[in-house]
Amino acid sequence: MRRQARAGDIKGTPPRWRVRSSYVRTELSEPASVTVIIPTLNEATTLREAIESARCDGLQSEIIIVDGGSSDGTIELGESTGCTVLSTSPAQRARQMNAGARAARADVLLFLHADTQLAPGAVGAICEKMRDPRLVGGAFVRRYDSRSRLLALTCKLAALRNRLWGWHLGDQAMFVRASLFRELGGFAEVEIFEDLDFSRRLGRCGRIVTLCPPVISSGRRFTERGPLRTTLHDLLLTCAYLLHGIDRRSAPEPAPAGNKPVIPPSSP
Repeated sequence: MRRQARAGDIKGTPPRWRVRSSYVRTELSEPASVTVIIPTLNEATTLREAIESARCDGLQSEIIIVDGGSSDGTIELGESTGCTVLSTSPAQRARQMNAGARAARADVLLFLHADTQLAPGAVGAICEKMRDPRLVGGAFVRRYDSRSRLLALTCKLAALRNRLWGWHLGDQAMFVRASLFRELGGFAEVEIFEDLDFSRRLGRCGRIVTLCPPVISSGRRFTERGPLRTTLHDLLLTCAYLLHGIDRRSAPEPAPAGNKPVIPPSSP
């Protein structure tokens, strides 16, 4: 009987990893190194847990936080945890992730939202799976930290989307080979659907994997209007994107002094 992972698994014993994909091949090269890139804007309440989840493997992966102008202590939290912190202005998630990718030194880039937690063993699983040179990237199954049955249903539908088309969204902790990310030009610097747009382009380059157990993502964005209205709104936007493509005019102009690094303090 298949065991369904729960939010509580985040702090439990590292689970057995499964790959949801039509195909996986192993040990064709050395294990890959991973840089974790976290775009932030006033994420002090959730950032620490995201960082800790990225470090629970004990692999000492590089973590780059790219901040868009926080005023709540996010930058200070990133510095105090030993992460590399970059600043961009104005805030724009796609631009922030591209800035992090330019500074990254590892073989594989993992884009993690600040309100999302990786399961134990996630980074190590990426290192192992990406030993197969035919794999170009992927993401994780997603669950929300909510008891909403509607949100649980949307997660199942997202898993079906992953199986049928290999399309992933940003809250699924997308990962990709760094060299290929740069070859593809990174994320389109637009306000929405930069993640789906990139995932679709990536899928044309090779094999995509969906890893399970899932990441646990915050359901906070569904609070204001409720799960039903927010989900319907998302569906309408997705249909518009699939019909017309992304609106490249929506991205704000970068400030001249963007992408200045904030160096974390030296350890005592």
